Amino acid sequence: MRQLLTEWSVIGRISERAMARPKEFESETALKKAIGAFSEHGYEGTSTDALLQAMGISRQSMYDSFGDKRRLYLEALQRYTADSISNQLRALNSVSSPVKGLEAMLNLAVSLAIADPKPKCLGISAVCEFGRSDPEVTMITDMAGKTILSSLERRISEAKAAGEISKSVDAQTAAQFIMATLAGIKIAARSGATPESLRGIARMAMRSLK
Repeated sequence: MRQLLTEWSVIGRISERAMARPKEFESETALKKAIGAFSEHGYEGTSTDALLQAMGISRQSMYDSFGDKRRLYLEALQRYTADSISNQLRALNSVSSPVKGLEAMLNLAVSLAIADPKPKCLGISAVCEFGRSDPEVTMITDMAGKTILSSLERRISEAKAAGEISKSVDAQTAAQFIMATLAGIKIAARSGATPESLRGIARMAMRSLK
């Protein structure tokens, strides 16, 4: 009897995990779709009904998984910035040469912009829509910006030490310039810039460090 109860207990745990996976998967899929909707239309421009339609879930499912529209927006922004930072830093640190790392980071931004038929960025959208008026949004965007900026400063300082760029380059200013360039590439792509124009922006940014 004890063995039978143990077997049922194990089967029950397996069943619970199996039932949880679809919900977890659906939540992840829905969150990605919410990121797309918010990136395209902004927070105010995306109604709850439009969100539900884009996400393919019911109102109750949204409340159960994410809370209200604002909580969903903050979770979407947090996820988007975390994924974006991870991808950018991976490119930046993908090679031993600091300059090649900077090039890889800029080229990644260009490649992603070219690959997306409707280029958009939830991070830029959040800054443009809220500025610094919303403390929770500001905390997320500030943290993302500081993380990227410090990593860029480190690689630029390494490039100076290695003689790959001019010793006269100020690492902090150059890092801010590269960050502005990354944002500019996304905005230019959104406005219809050609792939060659975007690549030209990236090349010009690198030449400015020489």
